[in-house]
Amino acid sequence: MFERLKNIDTAFRHVRTFTLVIIACCTTISLLVLYQSFSTVNRMQDKIYILSGGKVLQAEASQRRDNIPVEARDHIRTFHELFFTLDPDDKAIRDHITSALYMADGSAKRTYDDLRENGYYAGIISGNISQRLTVDSIQVVTDNYPYRFRCYGRQEIVRPTSILTRSLVTEGQLRNVSRSDNNPHGFLIERWETIENRDLKTENRN
Repeated sequence: MFERLKNIDTAFRHVRTFTLVIIACCTTISLLVLYQSFSTVNRMQDKIYILSGGKVLQAEASQRRDNIPVEARDHIRTFHELFFTLDPDDKAIRDHITSALYMADGSAKRTYDDLRENGYYAGIISGNISQRLTVDSIQVVTDNYPYRFRCYGRQEIVRPTSILTRSLVTEGQLRNVSRSDNNPHGFLIERWETIENRDLKTENRN
């Protein structure tokens, strides 16, 4: 009888050990599945699918800090092209300047007000003058915040009788702000000023 009880006790210990092993294996597998699922979800969230021309394109999302120099340069380029690319049309000028002023602080508004009060925009309209800005290079220093920048460009001013080319150098700093439809890069240009704007050459138009 004692031998039978001993066998039952041994069998019970084996069953208990086997059950604990099964439970441990199931727990480990469950944890691994959960970890893999969360990893897959996180990876999928970093992928953006864009529908363009009937085709689905995949773009990779990245951290803002990885793209600061690229986004900053594009923000500065867009602002300068909007602010300095003008045609002899009052509505076109207002639209360009309004879009540009969303991307900068009061320093750009003061420059605009000064030019308007001096009759600069009225002269463009009355003289049938077109002005284009080509940005040559942009230097952005991201070591310290707010980020300092300097923009180098060339203005081409087309008059009925001549084409004037001028160099343009501006500088300022960038501050982070919320992204919006009017400011998709999430930067604001501050303390913006023109440090050089001189004639390079004049060509007569035939």
